[in-house]
Amino acid sequence: MNCIIIDDEKMARTILKTLCNEVKELNVLEDFPNALQAIKYLNENAVDLIFLDIHMPDFNGLDFIKSIKNPPKIILTTSDPQFAIEAFEYDFIIDYLLKPLELERFKKSIDKANKKVLTTSLPTSENNPKSSNNEIDNDFYVNIDRRLIKIDLPSIYLIEAKGDYIKIKTENKDYTVHSTLKKIEEKLPDSLFLKIHRSYIINIKKIIDIEDNSVLIKKDVVPVSRSKRPELMKRLDLL
Repeated sequence: MNCIIIDDEKMARTILKTLCNEVKELNVLEDFPNALQAIKYLNENAVDLIFLDIHMPDFNGLDFIKSIKNPPKIILTTSDPQFAIEAFEYDFIIDYLLKPLELERFKKSIDKANKKVLTTSLPTSENNPKSSNNEIDNDFYVNIDRRLIKIDLPSIYLIEAKGDYIKIKTENKDYTVHSTLKKIEEKLPDSLFLKIHRSYIINIKKIIDIEDNSVLIKKDVVPVSRSKRPELMKRLDLL
């Protein structure tokens, strides 16, 4: 993946370049001390990935995100996760890295970026709209009351749309998020989750029972739309 680095601190850019050199599929094209120089570069050049510092003087990372057209995948770097919360609402934000950066955590972010690139570049098929054979990253982040909350993906058993909000039910706790079902669905692995109704996404591993037009998950009876039933049966190898 061709990438660029945007950070006002020279040492931070040097550290990021060193980390990138540890990952053979990364190719650092340029690094920039401010967002404005990066925008000029992006107007004439295409990249696959941007490492973006959020907290920069004058024109910060959030300003940069809102100003670019057709953004590539972005990994945020910051010393305070609070700065990443607003940006994390965008679908092209892959992950955020807390400074000081660590190699293993850095590699984990690159794995996420690789999966996201594969998901958007591979042709869609009826059998598997997204790649479902990739290793699942169990970290799922949601923005609740201006806090970035990490949820363990396998613990989620039901996601329900309620107007402008989404209710995420887990084994231990329920979360209410201001978002859309489509945005949530795009961040979920197909190997675990399936949208079975315009208002519901389920964890197929948590199904207890199936009837003609509904599934039982925990104590929730969830409707299955007629158009989604064949896909559900196929995923459960019941056809």
